Amino acid sequence: MIAMSRTRDRLLSGEGSTIFMLGNEAIARGAIEYGTGVAAAYPGTPSSEVIGSLAEVAKDLGIHVEWSINEKTAFEVAYAAAMSGVPSITAMKHVGLNVASDPLMTSAYTGVKAGLLIVTADDPYMHSSQNEQDNRWSGLHAYIPVLEPSNPQEAKDLTYIGLQLSETYKHPFILRSVTRVSHARGPVKLGAIHPCRTAGSFPREPNKWAVIPAHAREMKLRLVEKWRLFENVLADVPHNRLEYADSTLLIVASGIGYFYVKDALRLLGREVKVLKIATPVPLPIKLIEEAVKGTEKILVVEEPDPVVEMQLKAALLDMDIKIKVYGESVLGRRGELTIDRVAQAISKILNIAWIPPSVNDPILRPPPRSPVLCPGCPHRAAFYALKLAAIKLGVDPIYSGDIGCYSLGIAPPYNVQDVIIEMGGSIGLANGFAQTIRDRPVIAIIGDSTFFHAGIPPLINAVYNRAPIVVLVLDNETTGMTGFQPHPGTGTTAKGDRTRRIYLEEIARAAGVDYVEVFDPYNIRRAVDTIIQGIKLAMRGGVAFLVARRTCSLLAQRLGLLRGIYKIDRERCTGCQLCVKKFACPAIVAEDKKPYIVESLCRGCGVCADICPAGAVVRKSEA
Repeated sequence: MIAMSRTRDRLLSGEGSTIFMLGNEAIARGAIEYGTGVAAAYPGTPSSEVIGSLAEVAKDLGIHVEWSINEKTAFEVAYAAAMSGVPSITAMKHVGLNVASDPLMTSAYTGVKAGLLIVTADDPYMHSSQNEQDNRWSGLHAYIPVLEPSNPQEAKDLTYIGLQLSETYKHPFILRSVTRVSHARGPVKLGAIHPCRTAGSFPREPNKWAVIPAHAREMKLRLVEKWRLFENVLADVPHNRLEYADSTLLIVASGIGYFYVKDALRLLGREVKVLKIATPVPLPIKLIEEAVKGTEKILVVEEPDPVVEMQLKAALLDMDIKIKVYGESVLGRRGELTIDRVAQAISKILNIAWIPPSVNDPILRPPPRSPVLCPGCPHRAAFYALKLAAIKLGVDPIYSGDIGCYSLGIAPPYNVQDVIIEMGGSIGLANGFAQTIRDRPVIAIIGDSTFFHAGIPPLINAVYNRAPIVVLVLDNETTGMTGFQPHPGTGTTAKGDRTRRIYLEEIARAAGVDYVEVFDPYNIRRAVDTIIQGIKLAMRGGVAFLVARRTCSLLAQRLGLLRGIYKIDRERCTGCQLCVKKFACPAIVAEDKKPYIVESLCRGCGVCADICPAGAVVRKSEA
């Protein structure tokens, strides 16, 4: 019987239970079953629920769980724990592994004493990301084996197996999930929970842990020997398997690609030999040798990059086997796989006719909807004030944007994100713009959590190298985009404990910033005046640091902090539609040229009342 319950209850359910779980919850459960003692991460979709779930049971099990300042620090926390003999896990989205790549590359040299599992949640099709990076390449690059689950059950199982293999071979392992696994739900059969190990020891062994050149040269030799061992060891991982059929076509399917293959074959009514791969890096050579017997053609199904295909072609060349290998050439190298794409590739190779099932598009296709800032979002008010300030000064700033909810500032009517590259890049790029653009002020727009993550070094750089910029921090007192995780500016830990709150403005003052101010973005007049002063100072060669602080409207709603709702007096309203066209709150809808407020959406921020030239917006209780 499949049971459903809250996250805590799901994660603590007994051995033998079958629970309907989110893929990321299943990863958390696998870590719990192994007895993991330390878990650290920086939130990033689609990875956030791994550590978020563990945080809910941390006090029950005695696990140390933390939201770290960034992915590099999270990796180092978990890495040190594993050096000390405590099983550990760190989780991040695919681009987060770039931030952690420095210690990642070296961890394979030193190895570990207990299990160290690095969870990377990749995002094919870029549902919530700026690129489509495939982190199986990182495993090849760093000499770290990669496990790849295809559903929530395997996510749990391979988490346990990855920690077990890591501890057995004293080597870090990567678990590579994708959005469709991390955010899928499915039945998961649970194993036993082992007591978590939290106490470690660290005898002094600098020749093992201190990676100076003399030590590292010896480490590299051992690392290469271990890598060759993994090519055979990983063939025995239970979720690798060869499914036989009377066919000269072999399909090699990695991770979630396996289920696309099974569904496509069902549609086509065909049976072919399938090699299911759960360990794409390094490729299990023993299984390849067995699978290619009697094979004339091979199709590799993976997403999005040809990581398995490349290794397979190299292995066949080494074995002096000449078989035509298809993959990227018929499936492409971008986006998520679909059943149709896989079926078309199989039909092409088998030379059979297949027409995808027709879909009545006009009936089934949903209308296109662009993402928008929530009603009452303080970022909307900050953007409105920013635009007003620029207009009053008669300047056309360069808006250097960043990753977060405020990335939506790129859209009309705000148009205040000219460039968005990576977390913290707003201030880093602003440093460069300020040194090369002479006739326009440069404004870096960044969120509070993102500033702690990667904004402090480039701010110090601006002060040190005298880059005349305005840094506008949109502080909504949470990590809003990834699910309201706490950060150092909230004064709360991942486990809900109170801790020292670190104020952004104190960091800026300590760094020597010339002008530091905090304002409430709901107070439009004060916001405009503050931003004007910041821009003027930057135009004179200084560095300004402005904090627009107001709690996220969704979080305020959950905490019961709303300030009532507003309505529009239709008699007073002149129909100028400033609230609709310039402020663009989704709670305000135009009708017969005169707008009205949808009460169920209104968050009571009151900014529309503040900016209405006719004074037509009033609190409902005052109407």
